[in-house]
Amino acid sequence: EVHLVESGGGTVQAGGSLRLSCAASGFLFDDYARGWFRQVPGKAREAISCVGSSDGSTTYGDSVKGRFTMSSDDAENTVYLQMNRLKPEDTAVYYCAARVRRTVVPSTREYEYDYWGQGTQVTVSS
Repeated sequence: EVHLVESGGGTVQAGGSLRLSCAASGFLFDDYARGWFRQVPGKAREAISCVGSSDGSTTYGDSVKGRFTMSSDDAENTVYLQMNRLKPEDTAVYYCAARVRRTVVPSTREYEYDYWGQGTQVTVSS
């Protein structure tokens, strides 16, 4: 059975950093496309960082480009989201996702992802 479990969320002051983790079980993360998304109440889920395959490029949303970095550890079957220079507008629930279909150009459309974690809350205080 496929599971994704996020961790690492919390409350941080503006300008600070957090690293989110997403541990996968039941499949090898490296065989899937994957992404990080975030959502605030009343708004659509926003793609933060996506990669279509292990040898493909990683995309970043304009709002986080230069501040957030997605990485992975195949041995741990885990992907990470390093978030630096956090801003109050980064406050959201963050989700990781996996997509069975791999592509060179990653998808940023949430409906194209097959598996989702439960989410982890990130709160940035001003």
